[in-house]
Amino acid sequence: MTNVDIERTVTVTVNGVPREATVPVRRLLSDALRHDLGLTGTHVGCEHGVCGACTVLVDGDPVRSCLMLAVQVDGRSVTTVEGLARDDNRGGQVLHPVQEAFRECHALQCGFCTPGFLITIAAGLEKRDNTVELTEEEVDDMVGGNLCRCTGYANIKKAVHHAAATMRDAG
Repeated sequence: MTNVDIERTVTVTVNGVPREATVPVRRLLSDALRHDLGLTGTHVGCEHGVCGACTVLVDGDPVRSCLMLAVQVDGRSVTTVEGLARDDNRGGQVLHPVQEAFRECHALQCGFCTPGFLITIAAGLEKRDNTVELTEEEVDDMVGGNLCRCTGYANIKKAVHHAAATMRDAG
């Protein structure tokens, strides 16, 4: 048996739900989410951590899931794009303000890069003081690590401002 053949059981809370999977020790987090847990919202683009499509939150911080091994999240919490929306207590879901802003501002086209943008922007907005006006530099920082070939970023940046205003108004 080689090191590549060794498997390990990983217990992780994904989108608020405890999950368990037995994975090869060299399985990427992105592959474990998609193939072992059936969460296909996390997209894999470049597989080198450059495009940002595979971004998820690990314990609240954005990470490139194509650069992290699944065994590294054992005992931790992961949020994927599927976990951004919240239950509305009536059997439905309420979109996260960033998801709603993307819809309202037409900030997506093909949608391939969208999950990474949504996760990265949501984390950025949730960690800042929403009582302070959002600067263009902050917006550029939030979207700068994600690549999009379709939109030209104008509507994505508009969506960031819209989501920030919604979150500020929600208090």
